[in-house]
Amino acid sequence: MSKIYDLSQVLNADCSFWPFYPPFEVKYFKRKSEHGVNAQYIQTSNHMGTHLDAPRHFVTNGKTIDQIPIEWCYGPGVIVDLSDVLDDLDIFTPEMIEERAEVREGDILFIHTGWSKYTFLSPDGDEERYIQRHPGPHYSICDWLIEKKIHIWGVDMISTDHPMNLPIGRFLGKGGLEHWQKVRARCEEKFGADQIDVLFPSSAYQLTHNALFPHDCIHVENLGGDIGNPALHNRRLTLGVFPWKFGGGEAAFCRAVAWTDEE
Repeated sequence: MSKIYDLSQVLNADCSFWPFYPPFEVKYFKRKSEHGVNAQYIQTSNHMGTHLDAPRHFVTNGKTIDQIPIEWCYGPGVIVDLSDVLDDLDIFTPEMIEERAEVREGDILFIHTGWSKYTFLSPDGDEERYIQRHPGPHYSICDWLIEKKIHIWGVDMISTDHPMNLPIGRFLGKGGLEHWQKVRARCEEKFGADQIDVLFPSSAYQLTHNALFPHDCIHVENLGGDIGNPALHNRRLTLGVFPWKFGGGEAAFCRAVAWTDEE
């Protein structure tokens, strides 16, 4: 008998959204007492809550959400737990992933860093930590994912890239709160100032987007829900990612799900 687990974050006006992007807004335009029905209107970008990026997000003529083969969205995979070895701004590598679990060609791969507990909606919420200090992959992960022929992977963080390979560590708050300087200073303290350009070269900027999307290797960001459940970690599972069939969409909100075979 199979058991199903929800790996998605709640989507509402309080959820953490990507810097520089408009937030999620929702309002009622009909109420039961007046119109006999409740109906809502939403205005939002696609890049908040649990969502799937399509190649079109970074590739001019890349696949849109409705063009993603449904076969990519459901199948065997693994949730690799790295939460016990990752702290603020840490780097994880393909070797660290493969030390924990078997990742096969064509798998759906989710990585549990533990960072979903810092979302605005969490009891332990710390949105600055969630957005500005999450861990991230070493740039070598891109070649590894392509070699593994993985089409969909995902993380329980706001981005699949390290903050230093994002606007967060390069120019977030420039001319104002200067968040990027704080991120860079923390990384210099952690790794050494002489290692910053080695670990985060300009060629690695948004690399999990720029390098992978042309190869139809796409990702889910802001995983959550039951992703921290130890029963799901480092074992073979069936995983699913289900966006709405968004014609022309460069990304879409999705429900991420895991199934296990229970005795």
